[in-house]
Amino acid sequence: MTSFIPTRALAQTFAWIPRGLALGVLAFVIFGPLTNLGLWAVAEKWYFPHTLPLQYGFSFWERVFAPRSNAMASLATSVTIALLTVAACLAVSVPAGYALARLRLPWRGAILLAFLLPQAFPSVAVYINVAHIFYTLGLNGTVAGVVLVHTVHGLVFSVWITAAAFGAVDRSLEEAARDMGAGPLRSFFGITLPLAAPGVMASSIFVFLESLDEFTGTYFVGVPDISTLPLLMFNAGMGGNFQIAAITALILLVPSVGFMLVIERFLKADVLAKVGH
Repeated sequence: MTSFIPTRALAQTFAWIPRGLALGVLAFVIFGPLTNLGLWAVAEKWYFPHTLPLQYGFSFWERVFAPRSNAMASLATSVTIALLTVAACLAVSVPAGYALARLRLPWRGAILLAFLLPQAFPSVAVYINVAHIFYTLGLNGTVAGVVLVHTVHGLVFSVWITAAAFGAVDRSLEEAARDMGAGPLRSFFGITLPLAAPGVMASSIFVFLESLDEFTGTYFVGVPDISTLPLLMFNAGMGGNFQIAAITALILLVPSVGFMLVIERFLKADVLAKVGH
């Protein structure tokens, strides 16, 4: 008895060590790359074998935010393409999502799976063939061509989440509006669409972020005439200009983190429960 009590107390004393090690490894995996990114963003001089930068400063930030820098032009192009992609996805996903959620469509499951097909194949092979087709149509190197590629990719999120948002709307509210004399269009725009708006907004944010960060399709369809921020980051990284690559990555990271917090407010549990049903 006298030897059991010290052993148990000793085990309780050191019980935090495995949990502490696990949390430390998890924190390193999550924050290690971000810390390295932040260091490169403020590093004026940093080369092997030094563990930390030799000189800190913001001269590379001044280059990126210069009025005539390629970064600002690329950011404007990225935002323009992302907004056009959101508009194109909504033009398809709102009527498609309503039909999938409310109407008795044959092959409904197959239609939903069809929007997943572009994700089922290797993206490089898909984009090479798309680039070949777009070249014959004169869409290579144009904003319209890049928006089309991003739209095909974004429709997965847009249609599935929008259909779930419409599916979560209580049908009895629409029926009550019909009983009071509202037509199909008035009940849709007055009842159904406003109630589904948070889910539609969440899908739009997903599409915007996906388009803002998209690289592969833009590379095969847009280069060399279209330059977006991910392409600029890639070229800077391949050219050894890690400061510019880190700063552009942080610029892309800010809206992603901000919009993800917004999505958390819009995307409720009842909408998530309807995804895929």
